[in-house]
Amino acid sequence: MASTRRTWLAQAVTLSGLPWLALGVAAQTSAGARRNAPLMTRTIPSTGEALPVVGLGTWITFNVGNDPAARDARAEVVRAFFDAGGGMIDSSPMYGSSQPTIGHALARLGQPASLFSAEKVWVGDADRGRAQMEASRVFWGVPRFDLMQVHNLLGWQAHLPRLLNMKAAGNLRYVGISTSEGRRHRELEDIMRTEPIDFVQISYNLLDREVEQRILPLAQERGIGVIVNRPFREGALLRQLARHPLPGWASDIDCDSWAQVALKFIVTHPAVTCAIPATRQVAHVRQNMGAATGRMPDAALRSRMARDVAAL
Repeated sequence: MASTRRTWLAQAVTLSGLPWLALGVAAQTSAGARRNAPLMTRTIPSTGEALPVVGLGTWITFNVGNDPAARDARAEVVRAFFDAGGGMIDSSPMYGSSQPTIGHALARLGQPASLFSAEKVWVGDADRGRAQMEASRVFWGVPRFDLMQVHNLLGWQAHLPRLLNMKAAGNLRYVGISTSEGRRHRELEDIMRTEPIDFVQISYNLLDREVEQRILPLAQERGIGVIVNRPFREGALLRQLARHPLPGWASDIDCDSWAQVALKFIVTHPAVTCAIPATRQVAHVRQNMGAATGRMPDAALRSRMARDVAAL
């Protein structure tokens, strides 16, 4: 199995531009050593830029209003994320006060160099979208966003031309589109086939796997990066799994928790660029980032993971 694992992942996973070598580490690798190991990365298909495979989502967890203590607590989550080597933080105008909460954290940390800022435009027409994107940029306190996505395909026909023009002018690095609704997948496929986008953002996890049939293969075919949201079903998956002990194969892939199992399943799909679990706790963000280190499941084990979890 070890040889198969190395062969399968060497084609899809990079670590600072090199094949993912950590698959060869001994089974007794300690959790401490894994915390100090470089993170698994994937290259963004349209440019080859490397990105850590575990990012940070902010849906619900960063919507804390004007509570100073809660904002400071989220700043510590962001600090732990970057201390662990993190890159992508994702948000949206839909997420309440998440944007100013991110801005508060980044101001305290002094704009970490590894930040990959991923935002969304969520309004029905392009003119209002321009003002919304500028307001988001001010909330974050960044000179420009790395990625701007059309949230839930809302008004995408109006927004995409502007976003592509912004990218051409150097005011944006990447353009994407998102949806968490399976009923919109056909429309998403049409956009992926016809528009020069860099990223799609979709929901995918151990139980919700319909995107394996069409969306993920199409992303590979078209050279489009994939961001995965709701990897834990907004926590419901982990609450369900917490009633059961970790299976024996979890230690074979250096997993100390169900969260790491769930994330390693996602990020080792060859089409996936980054998963963005959301959390409000420092301990949890450290645990999540641990999923980007250590040994990884091969294709056969990924299939077994899905079967075993579905049977619980």
